[in-house]
Amino acid sequence: MRRADRLMQLVQILRDGTLHRAADLAAATNVSLRSIYRDMETLAASGVPIEGERGIGYRVTAAITLPPLNLTMTEMEALHIGLSAVGNSDDAELSNAAKALLSKLDAVTPEDRSRAPVGSGFAIYPFADAARGFQHLPLMRQAMRTRQKLEITTGGQKRTVRPLQLDYWGRLWTCVVWCETTKDFDDIRVDQIEALRVLPSLFVDEAGKSLRDYNQRRKA
Repeated sequence: MRRADRLMQLVQILRDGTLHRAADLAAATNVSLRSIYRDMETLAASGVPIEGERGIGYRVTAAITLPPLNLTMTEMEALHIGLSAVGNSDDAELSNAAKALLSKLDAVTPEDRSRAPVGSGFAIYPFADAARGFQHLPLMRQAMRTRQKLEITTGGQKRTVRPLQLDYWGRLWTCVVWCETTKDFDDIRVDQIEALRVLPSLFVDEAGKSLRDYNQRRKA
């Protein structure tokens, strides 16, 4: 398994908000304890809100607050999307300014984890290709609001899905969907979507296919 895929698997395990022991995470991902410790440091440094420490356990939190300015999660997402896009642009002056601003954001982020994140992920971010998915976010948000199905292409294969929820993990986006092709839920990394098209057909909540059903399955 590629390290980026393992890191994504760890985020999915930790996202339930409960405390997970490092030994259990190591067993779930088939790596050593030392690898888990390194992975937790990498995720925290790249902006994923990891809380915990060695010998106790880890979990993912959701709150992001910058004193004296309080930002909603969506506002923080918008900041990171815009700054990440500019930071990877060909304009050297704007790119450097975006990186400097992200460093300032990191500097004022409260130390509510075992350690403050170091840097904003341009150099160490494990999902370096995540910016490729930014182009899909407006259409995905629109489809969620209007309850329209999407045709997505991943791995060279087209699928029809119902977008249920967008999640943000330190500049990495995932989308919970009900896949009408596989007849099951899926959690798709937005940066891995090769093509996306909003379909004219609408969807309504159906038993076994709603976000509530997905959350209940996760808890179970």
